[in-house]
This record gives sequence, structure tokens and C-alpha cells, in this order.
Amino acid sequence: MENNRPLQTSRRASGVLLAALMLPGLAALAVLLPAIATAESAPEKSTIAIQYGTYEDRQPGFERVTVHAPQLYVQIPVANDWAIAGSWVGDSVSGASPRWHTERSSASRMSGYRKAGDIKVTRYLPRAALSASLAYSDEHDYTSRALGLEARWSGDDNNRTWTVGYGRTLDKIDNTGSGLNTAIDQHRRTHELMAGITQVLTPFDIVQLNLTRSMGSGYYNDPYKTVDQRPDHRNAWIAVLRWNHYLGQADAALRSNYRYYTDTFGIGSHTVGINWAQPLGRWTVTPGVRYTTQRAAGFYLDPVLDAQGRYDTGATLASAAGITGNKSFDTRLGSFGAATLSARVGYAIAPETVISVKFEQYRQSAGLRLGGGGSPDIAPLQARFLQVGLTHQF
Repeated sequence: MENNRPLQTSRRASGVLLAALMLPGLAALAVLLPAIATAESAPEKSTIAIQYGTYEDRQPGFERVTVHAPQLYVQIPVANDWAIAGSWVGDSVSGASPRWHTERSSASRMSGYRKAGDIKVTRYLPRAALSASLAYSDEHDYTSRALGLEARWSGDDNNRTWTVGYGRTLDKIDNTGSGLNTAIDQHRRTHELMAGITQVLTPFDIVQLNLTRSMGSGYYNDPYKTVDQRPDHRNAWIAVLRWNHYLGQADAALRSNYRYYTDTFGIGSHTVGINWAQPLGRWTVTPGVRYTTQRAAGFYLDPVLDAQGRYDTGATLASAAGITGNKSFDTRLGSFGAATLSARVGYAIAPETVISVKFEQYRQSAGLRLGGGGSPDIAPLQARFLQVGLTHQF
């Protein structure tokens, strides 16, 4: 699923990193929440987590974008039945503008900084919990404000937990500071409804299903594209299914997940992931693999290349001139596949303190699309993500 925040095109490539950081909205929560069904109770201890992530990507013969992102998370129990949690992230981006068919040349340099944070308050009841959250993100051309409400409750035996939630996001897009003035005081609103169920099947198996409906309206164009006209509404369905299985003989957990996405742009994607969590004394090793295949938006146009296989600006613009209505050469709206290999290593230096290192290697190309037939002339993209962290309870 492509990310439609209308940032500078080169910054969009940091999606692999940003997906691992704090993301407001229920769609993100549906992907990141662990599949664990327990009796609802306030945390007994405070938690602080400090992480630092780096991201680098490249295309054939071309080093692109580098991102550095420190992160902080704090959760504090209050008066036995309450908890307050908050997070902050600041990511700095630098590098060359990428080959995403943008009006900026691949030789141009760019840099930017984004800061984001959220706060969540939870009230715990017998076998239930109610939460409210606020989130804020800001950078030179984009500001986002979000709120969320969530309720969870379990049955008498705590083997089944229901979850419902509502989220609202207000975005402002304005690139007058860049000198382009292609998006002046533009706005977008998104409403999200989420419902989910987590069920303990056996002493060794637990499953979770979340369904999210996203409804958005407003500005969806990319102001950094010469040709980019998109619908002013975007509605989506997102379904996430997880299954966790404990293997007693190996004292390990096999965690699998499947995600389906479809929207009114015509994009459809399937993502399958699996990882193996293996404790080894104070160590925990978690290798994993993830695969995504995406169908192109209905208004996506393939670029025109010259005889040397280079992007031909004049011919590409001429091919779009006779097309009325929505159209875009943004390759993130195209058809492609992507594979990710990951590994996380954690070490408990004390019962309440864990340090960890996580590495991901990502590759995206048209040829990786399931069944072949991806959008032609999309340059392959490779990315690396490294994150180190420390978590402490007290």
C-alpha cells in the first residue's frame, strides 16, 4: 500500500522506516498491536523505551535517501486503574531526490526534519478498558493532527477479547516555503472505524482479526509531481489476520500474519509475514520474512523511456496531454512486489531491562509482483533499516 502524504518525493521513500515508528490512526494500530488476549488490568510498573533508527535506500547506480530517527516511549500507571502513555519521534532526511518521475532532477539535493508525538490515556475496568489518544506530526510542508477512541472488553473466561475504535485525522498540506507554491493551504480529512476480535483457540494457539474502514476526502495530489491529478475522495478497507502458535519442545513462538488492502483508487494489496521468536537464556532471536504484492491504481500511467532506457520527460508529458481526468506517473501507485528479510536480537541485561537490535533488508520491483506482470519501467528499490533500543521497567 503506498503512502499518500504529499511530501517531497524523495522523503516518501522513507516509508519503510516510518512504518516502524509512531504512526497515528487506527489503520496503523490494527497492524502493530500484538495478538495477546489477557484480562484487562493496569500496568503495575512504568516503562521507558529509547530507540534510534537509521534507514538508507538506493536504486541501480544511485544512492538516494538517508534517514536518522531517535524515538522515545513512556508508559506510567496512575492510581491503580489508569495509565498514561506517550511517544515522540524526530526523523531527519537527507540525500538526492529519487527517480520517482518527479519534476526535480535526480541530481538535486534535499534535507528535511519531521517531529511527531502522541499521548494516550487508558481507564481500566474489570475485564475492559477505555482509551483516548491524540497525535501530532509536523514538517515544513505537512501538518497532521489525529485523535482516537478505543474500547476493549473480554468474556468471563478471558479467552475472547473484542475491540472497537474510531479515529479522525486532519491534514494540512502547504509547500509555499519550498518556492513551488503548487499546494497552498490544502486540507484532507480521514475517518476510521475499526472492529476486532482476539480468540484463544488452544493453550498453544491464539488468533486475531481486525477490520478497518477508512473514509477520506480532500487533497490527495502530490504537489511535487508535474502530472498528478487524483480523486478528492479515498475510501479503503483493511483486514488483518494473525495467528500465534507456541511450540513447546522448542520453547519458541511462530507468529504469522496476513493483511489485505483495497481502496477506491483501484489499489489492492496482499501482505504475508511470518517470524520465529526463539528464547535462548537471556537472549531472544527473532528472524522473519514478509512479502507484499500490489495492484496499480486505475489512473496510474506508465512513463515513457528513451532509446537508452532513461526517463523521457517530453514524451511522458506528451502521452498524458490527451488524457482528461485523473492521472499520475507516481510509481508508488503502480503494480509491483516487495520482499523483506528481518532479524531482531534482544538481550536481557537485567530482569527489567532489555537491549535490542533489529535489521531489515527490503527489495521492491515490478518483477516481484505475484504472477508477474508488474508495471514496466519501475526502477528496483533496495532499502536497509537498522534500529537499536533499550527498554526498562521500574
